Amino acid sequence: MTDASTVEPGLGGVLGFTYDEVSGDRVVMSWTVGPQHLQPFGIVHGGVYCAVHESAASTAGQAWLQDKGIVVGVNNNTDFLRQSKVGDVLRTVATPIHRGRTSQLWEITTTNAEDKLVSRGQVRLAHLDGTPPAEFLAAFGGS
Repeated sequence: MTDASTVEPGLGGVLGFTYDEVSGDRVVMSWTVGPQHLQPFGIVHGGVYCAVHESAASTAGQAWLQDKGIVVGVNNNTDFLRQSKVGDVLRTVATPIHRGRTSQLWEITTTNAEDKLVSRGQVRLAHLDGTPPAEFLAAFGGS
């Protein structure tokens, strides 16, 4: 497990997602809403919540599976419950619902500074043959 803040590479890095805690049992991420997260009506684009949910679930799922395969998202169902505005600090937490031989199901919640639910969802992951990148195992290898 790691609890040092680590910025996510790829899309998550562009969106400013930070890992605050990573283990095979739970991932906690934080991010601050900025202009890059907004849709034309001035509220956070739903796809941003989907992206942070899938990032949290995939990271937790891979931390749990370790080097026994690679996880890939096969379904992402996210509900948008409350608006957020630029400057809001959000916290996203992934916890397992089911972890099996060929797939996993994770529950993800995103809350605001008042601990009010902003979005919630589920992400299903499939296990594929392969080995995760060495950089992932180095950063998040312990579960």
